[in-house]
Amino acid sequence: MHRFYADEGGLCGDAARLTAEDARHATRVLRLGEGEEIELIAPPGRYLARIERAEGEDVTARVLRELPSTEAHTRLTLFQGLPKADKMDWIVQKATELGAAAVCPVAMERSVVRLTGADAAKRAERWRRIAREAVKQCARIEPPRVEPCVPLRDALGALRAQDVLIVPWEEARGAGLRACLADVAQLPDARVGVLIGPEGGISAQEAEWLRAEAGARLATLGPRILRTETAGLCALSAILALRGELE
Repeated sequence: MHRFYADEGGLCGDAARLTAEDARHATRVLRLGEGEEIELIAPPGRYLARIERAEGEDVTARVLRELPSTEAHTRLTLFQGLPKADKMDWIVQKATELGAAAVCPVAMERSVVRLTGADAAKRAERWRRIAREAVKQCARIEPPRVEPCVPLRDALGALRAQDVLIVPWEEARGAGLRACLADVAQLPDARVGVLIGPEGGISAQEAEWLRAEAGARLATLGPRILRTETAGLCALSAILALRGELE
C-alpha cells in the first residue's frame, strides 16, 4: 500500500490533506484517484485512509482507522563519527529503517571530512530529507532527529543524557552489548546511545575521555573489525534484538 505524509496541519477530525509533494506523486506518478485506500503518516500516528479528492496538488483523504505503531520503545541515538564521502547518507537511511530516534554526527580525531557553519547545516538538511523518505519506505511514524555535525566534545551534554552510552571499540575486552544493557533491562523506553568511530576508529584518548566524562561503557562487537558504516547498524540491530523489539 502506498504511504503518504499528511500536510503540516495533520488530522482535522478524520480528514487530512496530503503534502503538496506527496499529492503530486499520488496523482501524477501513481495515478491514484478517489476511493483508493492509502496509508497516511500523521505523527504521532499512522492511519488507513481513503482518498476523497484527488486533483493535482490537492489530495484529501478520510481516515478509516488507526494502524498499530511501528516505533521502537527503546530510544536509540546513534552518535556517528563523521565518515568520508556519502557514507553518512547511507547510515542515516538505514538507522531510520532500524528505528533510531536520533542520529548525531560527531567530528572525531580520525575524521577526514570536516563540516562547519553553513556546510554543516546544509548537509544536516540533506540527511533529514533522507530520513523522512526512509520513514515512508519502512512504515515508521516519526523520522529520527538528525543534528548538524559537531565536535565530539561539544556533544557531551547529549552523550550524558543517555541512560546508557555504549561505545563499541576494537580495543575493548570482555564486555559485550548484553552486559552493557543490564542496567536498563527494566526500562522499556530506555535512552540508549551508541557511539561509533569514523574510519580509523576511536583513539585511546577519545575512549578514555568518553569513559571518564560521558560515563560510556566500552564494549566489543565480536572478534571481527567492522567498517564504520557497518558497526553502528550492527549495534542498533543487536540492541533491539536483545531488548525483544525484533520479535
